[in-house]
Amino acid sequence: QVQLVESGGGLVQPGGSLRLSCAASGFTFSNYAMSWYRQPPGKERELVALILSAGGSTNYTDSVKGRFTISRDNAKNTVALQMNSLKPEDMGVYYCSAAFVVRYWGRGTQVTVSS
Repeated sequence: QVQLVESGGGLVQPGGSLRLSCAASGFTFSNYAMSWYRQPPGKERELVALILSAGGSTNYTDSVKGRFTISRDNAKNTVALQMNSLKPEDMGVYYCSAAFVVRYWGRGTQVTVSS
């Protein structure tokens, strides 16, 4: 059974940091590109960051470049998103996703950026 379980969300003040983690199971993690998406309130889900299966090449949406870092540990089947200098516009539900022929989704973790 495929599972992607996100953790690490919460409430943080503007300028603060959070680290999201995603634990994967039920598939060959190292074969899959892993990504983080987010869905702000009232808006569509959008890609935030992507890390490829081999070599660890990364890509980010422009609004988070220089502030967010995606990383993966193929030995532990985990992917993380380090988020620094958080802004109110970063707020939303963050989803972990795995893609290789098919795409899997986690249930999401809420990130709230507010003073």
